[in-house]
Amino acid sequence: MTKQILNGCMAAVLFSAVAVAQSPRGATYITGDQVKAVNSLPGVDRQIVSVDIGKINEAVGVIHRGPSTPPGGGAARGAAPAAAPAGQPCGETMSTPPADGTAGGITHDGQTETYYILSGSGTLVTGGHIVNGRKSAPDSEVTRVLNGPSCSGIIAGNDVVKRVVNPGDIVIIPAGVPHGWINITDHVDYLSVRPDPDRVLPAGYVNPALKK
Repeated sequence: MTKQILNGCMAAVLFSAVAVAQSPRGATYITGDQVKAVNSLPGVDRQIVSVDIGKINEAVGVIHRGPSTPPGGGAARGAAPAAAPAGQPCGETMSTPPADGTAGGITHDGQTETYYILSGSGTLVTGGHIVNGRKSAPDSEVTRVLNGPSCSGIIAGNDVVKRVVNPGDIVIIPAGVPHGWINITDHVDYLSVRPDPDRVLPAGYVNPALKK
């Protein structure tokens, strides 16, 4: 019995030592210039870093969305991306989607997002549920780097909230809550902080623009 207790104590000490050794040892600093550098890159959603903060990983990205309807047609830089290749169906299936639904919505299985609006303005649509959605492909950037498994489609429902956001505003969107944008006149830029309790997003990621 005494030997078993000693062995158990030794195992606990070894486990604690490994846990301490693997714990983060320093802070992660992201300068304003680095945010601007990443935000100047092409695309909509650009991850800046993803770090191990102990019990979870945490990712920080900067997002630029252009006008909802650019003058003269065509897609503006940062406009909502074209529809992704069809994945597995998700959300509610409806033969006739609601006329007042919001296209281009998305919900993330495990990632909560906190938005901090940097510049510009637009209407953020949250709540409701996804209609006629499609799951993100396992090998897509959304799944591998940005938000983990997600469902994209039309946002609909009686509990949908549409709210104009401006610089300095902060919005917390829990995992599983649909969200999307409408009425962006010029642009909206915002930081997105993504805690990752399931460690889906790879820790140690640094945007290539910051490695130059």
